[in-house]
Amino acid sequence: MGIRTNILLRIYLAFGLILLLAGAVAVQLCRLQFVQGKKWRAMSTKLSTRYETVEAARGNILSVDGSLLATSVPEYELHMDMLAGGIADDKVFYEKVDSLALKLSQLYPSKSEIEYSRMLRDARKDSSRYLLIARKVSYDQLKLIRKFPLLNTGRDGGSLIVLQQNNRIHPFQTLAARTIGYKNDNVKNAVGLEGAYASYIDGENGKRLVQRIAGGTWIPVNNGEDEVAPKEGADILSTIDVNYQDVAQEALKAQLVKSQADYGCVVLMEVATGEIRAIANFTRTKDGDYEEKLNYAISNAADPGSTFKLASYMTMFDQHKIDTNTIVDANNGRYDMFYKGKLLKTFKDAEEGNYLMTAKRAFEESSNVAVVKYVTEHYTDNPREFTDNLRNNLHLNDRLQLQIPGEAQPLVKDPSARSWSKLTLPQMAYGYEMKISPLQMLTLYNGVANNGKIIAPIFVKEIQRMGNTVEQFQARVINPKMCSDETLGKMKAMLEGVVLEGTGKTIIKNNLYSVAGKTGTAQIADGALGYAQKTYQASFCGYFPADHPKYSMIVVINHPTQGDYLAAKVAGPVFRQIADRVYASDLSINQNQQLHMVGNTTLPGFKQGNLKALHKVYDKLGIKALYASNNAGSPDTSNGIAYQETSYKSGSVPSVIGMDLSDALYAMGNAGYKVTVRGSGAVTTQSVTGGSLIPKGSKITIQLQ
Repeated sequence: MGIRTNILLRIYLAFGLILLLAGAVAVQLCRLQFVQGKKWRAMSTKLSTRYETVEAARGNILSVDGSLLATSVPEYELHMDMLAGGIADDKVFYEKVDSLALKLSQLYPSKSEIEYSRMLRDARKDSSRYLLIARKVSYDQLKLIRKFPLLNTGRDGGSLIVLQQNNRIHPFQTLAARTIGYKNDNVKNAVGLEGAYASYIDGENGKRLVQRIAGGTWIPVNNGEDEVAPKEGADILSTIDVNYQDVAQEALKAQLVKSQADYGCVVLMEVATGEIRAIANFTRTKDGDYEEKLNYAISNAADPGSTFKLASYMTMFDQHKIDTNTIVDANNGRYDMFYKGKLLKTFKDAEEGNYLMTAKRAFEESSNVAVVKYVTEHYTDNPREFTDNLRNNLHLNDRLQLQIPGEAQPLVKDPSARSWSKLTLPQMAYGYEMKISPLQMLTLYNGVANNGKIIAPIFVKEIQRMGNTVEQFQARVINPKMCSDETLGKMKAMLEGVVLEGTGKTIIKNNLYSVAGKTGTAQIADGALGYAQKTYQASFCGYFPADHPKYSMIVVINHPTQGDYLAAKVAGPVFRQIADRVYASDLSINQNQQLHMVGNTTLPGFKQGNLKALHKVYDKLGIKALYASNNAGSPDTSNGIAYQETSYKSGSVPSVIGMDLSDALYAMGNAGYKVTVRGSGAVTTQSVTGGSLIPKGSKITIQLQ
């Protein structure tokens, strides 16, 4: 074979292989395109798109009158798609880009008009699909931005990409902050109502389709069919009264500052229902201020001190060990207890001067010596008779099973306890060697005020969704009858006696209404130092009005370091100040205030609605309208129809009670709020009280009837 033939053979072979390879490639392309095309297209879509969770707006937490304690307010993050259809034309973009830069610089002056213009032009050159415009944008700002040049044209009406986020706020700021609580995914234990009722408040998250673009950024795909809207959470109607809560916090904090105490708490409860109207807890910070950090009222179980004497005397009366007139020698406020000739302990009263006295007087004067003598005399041989009543009838060793987490486990010993000693029984008599939280102690006193029925306190009345009640809560009955009616009558008289003639008469006694309760000055152990440091806790627990109880309350102040440490002078003023304000504002218990009406002195009701429409109607009908200021007296209506223009601060909710639907929608819309309507007729209730300061764009439900 010649050289030429050999070369040609190799060339033909090489070309043949190339053709064969090209054919194989063509076949594979056809296979991928037509046979496996559906599979690979689906995979491509899956890799470049995904579903993203859309967080649901959490439900509101409301006070007992409907005021917002916690709510979710929408905030927005804004981006711009530089390739959106409406601005794809360079001529359109460059004609309006400077106008957009000017508007943005006016709204967000952190950048100048020139800087915004440069940023937008650079993004256009880079074909940016997701340029960040602003974060934490309010609803009002969003409405304004939607009208800006270039942002009101393009995909789905604009090149603007809006991402909604929910920001949790407390309109009353620190009011009942610890009771409201918070939900934090990084915190394991639930806190307050936010944590305890998260399953109701959270709602159901939605989903939206997002697409990955150059640079790895994911942007929303506006495809309604592939999106699931989030479902808002339910609302929680709490038992808290914002007015009483404010009074309680103010009074407690003022006394803590005056006494320079470590911490303190106040709980105000409605006797018949067990509903907590106010609960305040303050802790002294490093800089000397006071903040709500821990819910001492439910979590701090400690020696209650003399407020526990109620349980001791109630037990002895009910078991017929003593009566109110049983005489005891208080030994001038000092009693040495011996066992087999050895001194066990010296019991002392807070003040000297107590000698022979009745059980009633001993209770009113809070004699430690007297109650120790009574209890040791009648129960030393059978201490279980005493402790069984505390644990089984009064349920002082049981948790209250509260609606919010964090309740302390109480501890009331019985003789089987490993730490039981010869001193345990006498020390239990006046509130030592045990652990009881302030709310657990208040529950006992509330039982006396409630004619012997012990009920567990509640913090939540209802679960509501879209203004409708879906679940209601009532106080759980712990014991329908804690003692006999005879014993109950004696205890009520003795509790009133504490205020009228005993340790509470100088501070708490007043001429307007009666109070029943008990002071408690307890010495607190300080770790390994024990009781050597003379650290005290002052408390007062009681109810008012004593003759027809409506509210019960406990005040506890720990380690006052300035001024007095006795309970009447430290906890007493807080109780008195809160009780005075509550009594003055609650007409159902204020028997002294009477309203006298003569004839028909009430003008027809009127509310501000669409005033332009009102003027137009008046003009057409030839009716003269009289104007009255908010502070004016009743106008003379003989010359026309009087109406009064109400006004409200910007950012506050207008009151639309009594309006018809059109006027209510007009007022709410002008104020910047979204409205959900239920029923027909005139507005009877609104989900947010008029005058509340909440951000514009929030949703408000109005009920018509």
